Amino acid sequence: MSPSIGSARRAPARRRGIPGPPQDRAKGRLLRLYGALLGRFGRQRWWPGRTPYEVAVGAVLTQHTAWANAAQAIAALRARRVLTPARVAGLEVAELARVIRPAGTYRLKARRLQALTRWLLERLGGRLDRMRTMPLGALRRSLLEIPGLGPETADAILLYAAGRPVFVADAYARRILARHRLVALKAEYEEVRAWLEAHLPSDPALFNEFHALLVAVGKSNCRAVPRCEDCPLRPDLRGRPPAR
Repeated sequence: MSPSIGSARRAPARRRGIPGPPQDRAKGRLLRLYGALLGRFGRQRWWPGRTPYEVAVGAVLTQHTAWANAAQAIAALRARRVLTPARVAGLEVAELARVIRPAGTYRLKARRLQALTRWLLERLGGRLDRMRTMPLGALRRSLLEIPGLGPETADAILLYAAGRPVFVADAYARRILARHRLVALKAEYEEVRAWLEAHLPSDPALFNEFHALLVAVGKSNCRAVPRCEDCPLRPDLRGRPPAR
């Protein structure tokens, strides 16, 4: 049978009334939001860190504080040449707390950092690169068992230190998506994380940049009291006020 005869006998799918794949409208909106943010703010180049371990340390130290404070604590660890799993594990908790004092709640964070470091040494031999190939679901569950590591910190480590496709659905992301009526106003972290991962291409680089851009617009425009006038995401609201 020649191609011309076969094509004549088989009508196109649309003529036979067979529907095509359903359109993911949420995906389209999310990618448009991403494009608008990228056009306004440019690439954010997150997460700052010289090694994957340094990135993981930063994820712990930035809990409930500004990044500038966490960066001071990381610089202090680097200046003492102890910014490796083996050397952090070898410090007394009190000594580690003194070094990371600029990060705030330093005694609590010292214990959390020690717990994470012990886990890295015991499970991975201190090699974070092994996280790149481990089964993601089991790896995430194991991280969440570490004292003091909630979902946001664990996901930041997975995304930024290990390059895994896990979206960090922090307070900025949840606020912005809720105001744009993409998720419920009171949607919890895990619900929003799963929704984002279901509607975006599973690309760690995209998740990295999108999360950083949401933080940027959250700080500049989508604050506790929204500043919609010059927000790059305003067209998505289509003339409506943000959901409250």
